[in-house]
Amino acid sequence: MYGRRATEPLVPERAEGRARIDAYAARFGRWEELAGVRTRPQRSFGGPGSLYFPPELYPVATHPLVTGLDGERVEWLLLRRLHAYLDFTSELESLAVMPVATAISRGRSGLLLPEGMRADAFKIVTDEAWHAQTSYDFAHQLQSASGLPLGRPADGPPAFVERLDAIRDELPPEIRGVEALLFAIVSETLISGILAEIPRDERLPRSVREHVRDHAEDEGRHHVYFRDVLQHLWAALTPKERAAVGPHVPAAVYAFLEPDYARTVQDLRMLGLSDEEAAQVVEESWPRERLVRDVAEAARPVVRYFGEAGALDDARTRAVFEDTGLLGRG
Repeated sequence: MYGRRATEPLVPERAEGRARIDAYAARFGRWEELAGVRTRPQRSFGGPGSLYFPPELYPVATHPLVTGLDGERVEWLLLRRLHAYLDFTSELESLAVMPVATAISRGRSGLLLPEGMRADAFKIVTDEAWHAQTSYDFAHQLQSASGLPLGRPADGPPAFVERLDAIRDELPPEIRGVEALLFAIVSETLISGILAEIPRDERLPRSVREHVRDHAEDEGRHHVYFRDVLQHLWAALTPKERAAVGPHVPAAVYAFLEPDYARTVQDLRMLGLSDEEAAQVVEESWPRERLVRDVAEAARPVVRYFGEAGALDDARTRAVFEDTGLLGRG
């Protein structure tokens, strides 16, 4: 088992038989001076703030069944959302990004990448381990300060894990494994945009804004790196593989951007809502039309990058992008 894990590539088949791009502009030349793990302290939760998470980014907090409760319970819900964000960060880095960056650094991506990309992947692994650690520590400080209960529904995996399993199951067996690389590309090219809003929101405690800002500064460099990875990946895939993989890219986007409904329902039930009320709040907070519109808006950079790589030249892939709303016609 361990021998297989040590040699199994993300993209199956022999890398030597794949097309390659030799050009790469290194992105981490000033990593020692700029990386959060080298220059930023572990932030300590605390400080005044009128909110703990922007309610505009969590519409359940503004639903009438929630706002009709007392203010302390609404505040509790936003605290839980902050904790969910921190937990999601630790899990995303540990389960989705670090394994892919580690495979690239070890030459086990299944692609023939320039040596500089492997070297920079080691730095990304270090960055992401720091993000996971600091988010974990910050979440536990939050729990200690607030008495907030930890955990997700039935202590199960994050929603994106089950969504990735579903994508893998639908891929042809000979290309399974590429979904991990796809998801890392999607998440790393979108998360920097998501993180950009929170540090500017002065309603939040300064410690929260600083914690998110530290993460965002590193992710800006990762964004550019994984945009390059996409170019290398798409060039390496055969036409048949591109046709097989391309239609699943929108599912990877939704796997990352779609809310974790089960966790939200759990929080609403802990808040005192009935099962029926919790389901109503979730359904009315994220109506499908609004969700598709919001996902399409957030996903615009990655849609553009896949278009630049040539993914949308395939008719079936383009049709799925359109049907899921990512091209503005869902």
